[in-house]
Amino acid sequence: MSLDLPPVAPSVTAALVQGLTPRLRKRLDAGITKLADRPCVRDGDTVRIAVDEDTHLELHAPGGSVTSADAIRCGCLLAPDCLHRAAAASAAPIAEPQEEPEPAAETQPGTGTGSGSGSGSGSGSESLPTPAPEGRAESETATPEQRTAALAVYDAAAGVLEAGTDGSGAVLQAELLRAAHTARVSALPRLAASAVSVVTRLRAARSADPAYRLADLTADLRDVLMTAHRLPRSAGAELADLRGTARQPYAPDGSLRLYGLFSEPVLTATGYAGAVTWTADADGRLCTVSDVAPGGSGRAVGAADRAVRIGDTALTHRELSRAGLAVSGATVSPTGRLGAGAGVRAVRAAGAAWGEAPLDRLWAAPVAEQVSRALTGGHGLLFLDVTLTGTVREAAGDCLLADCDGLTLRLAAAHDHPALPCRDNLRLLATAPGTRLRVVARLDPAPVPRALLIAAGHPSAAGAHVDLGLDRLQQADLPAPATAPAAPGTGSPPAPLDEAPLHLLRRRVHQAASAGRRVLAFPGDGSADSRRLGRYGFACAGDLLDELHAAAADRSRDVFGRLVPADPGRFARAWLAAAHYTEEVDRALCAAAWGAS
Repeated sequence: MSLDLPPVAPSVTAALVQGLTPRLRKRLDAGITKLADRPCVRDGDTVRIAVDEDTHLELHAPGGSVTSADAIRCGCLLAPDCLHRAAAASAAPIAEPQEEPEPAAETQPGTGTGSGSGSGSGSGSESLPTPAPEGRAESETATPEQRTAALAVYDAAAGVLEAGTDGSGAVLQAELLRAAHTARVSALPRLAASAVSVVTRLRAARSADPAYRLADLTADLRDVLMTAHRLPRSAGAELADLRGTARQPYAPDGSLRLYGLFSEPVLTATGYAGAVTWTADADGRLCTVSDVAPGGSGRAVGAADRAVRIGDTALTHRELSRAGLAVSGATVSPTGRLGAGAGVRAVRAAGAAWGEAPLDRLWAAPVAEQVSRALTGGHGLLFLDVTLTGTVREAAGDCLLADCDGLTLRLAAAHDHPALPCRDNLRLLATAPGTRLRVVARLDPAPVPRALLIAAGHPSAAGAHVDLGLDRLQQADLPAPATAPAAPGTGSPPAPLDEAPLHLLRRRVHQAASAGRRVLAFPGDGSADSRRLGRYGFACAGDLLDELHAAAADRSRDVFGRLVPADPGRFARAWLAAAHYTEEVDRALCAAAWGAS
């Protein structure tokens, strides 16, 4: 989408699409495509689109986002119930309420347990969940409004799964956005954020966004369906977790002495971009400083050279990742994010190399222990000492092979967006087999040891590191290769896996998320895959695959012999069971592959 539009609140998009006549709804997707080619001019808080020579469409975003339907105005004869207003709202990024409670803090996207965030406007009217008294916490159940909201989200997400990405146009997206808005006003921020994330992934898929990954859409669909399925029957602590929190609480943490660790770009599917710098204190506790706001790849690329907004320091993110910070009056969220309230003071201090105290203790932890922590809800970071051994070709591209204490692991790019240097840096590292590196990576749960490479440095105490998502490696940065460079895809392959062919089930789960129910309803002998899974001792996987195919093909006829509409509920339940199973088995196989089981 070439238009530079301000974010639009989900409720606004849903209302405008709902106001269209059935005839105009059928033309909405074509209208969005046509609108993307029209001239667009931004003047302060107003964006003006020339629909034709005589008609203009205006979006007013005084607080940075469009929060009411009246803020989108069109000069055509059919306004206000015209196609142009709904098309503009559907083409714009999705605005989410501000999460940060401190006045001077950064705007942040959600982290999975709460809502996302957007511009400040529109968030003040959102009510936050009120904690139940301790005596009632364990017996508390979902309210009738929350049950209704969860059912609405489940039905809308099931409709998306039924249609697949190609069939989930602006109308189905608006249905899910309407359900997300209902969930938010019912104090279900986690469910609302998950639903919004699905819509954003759908838009990325339909627009051929280079950063789109089917695995991400599948994971988001699984999360929103699972949350909506469990919430009406949950109580106590489980209910509190499924509800989520609209804003992260910050607690005073006194004075902190922090050491810069690395910086990484942020480029989310929900339309946010920027950078996050990770720091550690003398005990190895990790804290983050963020600069994330609505934007695209350009904002992510330039974020490293923006000053961090905490205290009076003028350090940029790039500088902080290699320096230190002394903070007084610090406030820290449960996820380790540093608050930037008016009472926080921070000044530059000396940093430490990765091979020096206190940062070197992060690499001293056993790898299996780090993986176990990442799989049980930790930050997901791995601190590894590796030796590059070659490359291996995967469906998404080449990744590095490395030896880590006798374990062969795969190191893939953390971001695939062409504007970021991740993949180019990976290719350059592939030309230096035999190189020993100290790296920071993020665990990527898979049946083989696999991680996403974030930063790398020399093992020596004085060696500087490179943030692979923000800095571009040069040939001069690499030591002379210890062996001849390996051609892509010709590196030493990892040891063969003796595991069940779980990909037979996982592939069908992904196919359904992409192409909808119909792709699994085609005639064929799916029982062969089930029998193969059974031979490896995965009878449950075989049964789930059989039910998935049966639910997809379940079409009955009325008394006149006409096909009746398929039951999206049965297919959604079958798909959710298969998706949840593959996720849990993948986690178990991942732990076993890393020796963490």
